[in-house]
Amino acid sequence: MTFAPASVLTGDLTRLRPRAAEHTPLFVRWYSDPDVLHWLHLSEMPLPTIESESARFQAHDRDAFRRTWVIDTADGVPIGSVGLVSIDDVHFRAELAISIGEKEYWGGGYGTDAIRRVLRHAFEELELNRVYLITDLDNARAIRCYEKCGFTSEGVFRGHRLRYGEPLDMVMMGVLKGDSGWR
Repeated sequence: MTFAPASVLTGDLTRLRPRAAEHTPLFVRWYSDPDVLHWLHLSEMPLPTIESESARFQAHDRDAFRRTWVIDTADGVPIGSVGLVSIDDVHFRAELAISIGEKEYWGGGYGTDAIRRVLRHAFEELELNRVYLITDLDNARAIRCYEKCGFTSEGVFRGHRLRYGEPLDMVMMGVLKGDSGWR
């Protein structure tokens, strides 16, 4: 199966557009904010620079099995990103990644809307069967969001990543095409 490049996706609260080089300064700002970085799997990495993010984005752009969108509000304010990582066309699955970089939009339903739209794209357009994610076990706000989108907990990875140099437990969550919560 060959996947077409990411297209614009529209939800009820959000518009998702393919990430482009022009978005690099936004990602550098978001990923340099300690409150945002706290929840990211990148939290043990050096703070990003324009150069490092440009190189990371170029590598992502060459990856045929990755789709990344910038999340815009309905009125065009870019607030974060969402993506499908490791799209597996043999096993019909992909990993979901999301972050809302503009903290004033946390808790406003934008993440839920963006995830539901990406799930619709994954299940209906890419014909995947499963989307999964791994998140920090103590990220209650994100876990509530994922559950609203139909994800269920599938297990805990003990000491799976480091945050501030300390081992952190993470939870695996998944949703299947046949589940109803993502619709």
